[in-house]
Amino acid sequence: MQRTKIIETEVSTGITAGAATSIGSATCVRLHNNTAGIVTVGVSTSVGAATTNYFSMPASSVEFLEKLPTDVLWTSSAIKAAKVGLTN
Repeated sequence: MQRTKIIETEVSTGITAGAATSIGSATCVRLHNNTAGIVTVGVSTSVGAATTNYFSMPASSVEFLEKLPTDVLWTSSAIKAAKVGLTN
């Protein structure tokens, strides 16, 4: 059974590329879309970078995002994000 290890307290995500954050240099981030709508998540190599990868999260959903410690993310609406680790 997979378990989630909480490494840092969750924070609210920034809602612009200029407010992007690495979530404590996390390599694994638990994202919780606690809104009533679809949220777009942007992941990039640096704050304000022109090249960004995007994905959508349905309302009231949880995703685990694996990224490089230097990668940053932001969302179209503020959602909760926490630096986590996964164990078996």
